[in-house]
Amino acid sequence: MKNTKEILEKYKKIALVGASKDLTKTSSVVMKYLQQYGFKVYPVNPSMRGEEILGEKVFGSISEIDSAVDIIDVFRPSNEVIEIAKEAIKINAKVLWLQLDIKNEEAKRIVEANNILYIENKCTKIEFEKYFT
Repeated sequence: MKNTKEILEKYKKIALVGASKDLTKTSSVVMKYLQQYGFKVYPVNPSMRGEEILGEKVFGSISEIDSAVDIIDVFRPSNEVIEIAKEAIKINAKVLWLQLDIKNEEAKRIVEANNILYIENKCTKIEFEKYFT
């Protein structure tokens, strides 16, 4: 399953890394959109741990999330993705999804070696709109 349509049909629990309480930021717009279409979104931002964004408790790291996570949706610079990839393995995520203009070959090798799907340079909201709205 490499197809973004299949991924978004099958997986509904998303850790959104780089969440912001600024509701005009892209990460917030995407989070709100995904929530409206039935996705459970767990915002991740170490500087906001314990606060709320769009009605969801903010986690300081991916490994703090106390439920299963399917997709890790990354809104952080490319140079931070290797650590995020390692966290994805620890929590048995199914997909590491890097937003527009985010790419990291080393992270790709790490997750694919652990049977995690890797998507780069694509927006979850745009992909969902393309197939489902």
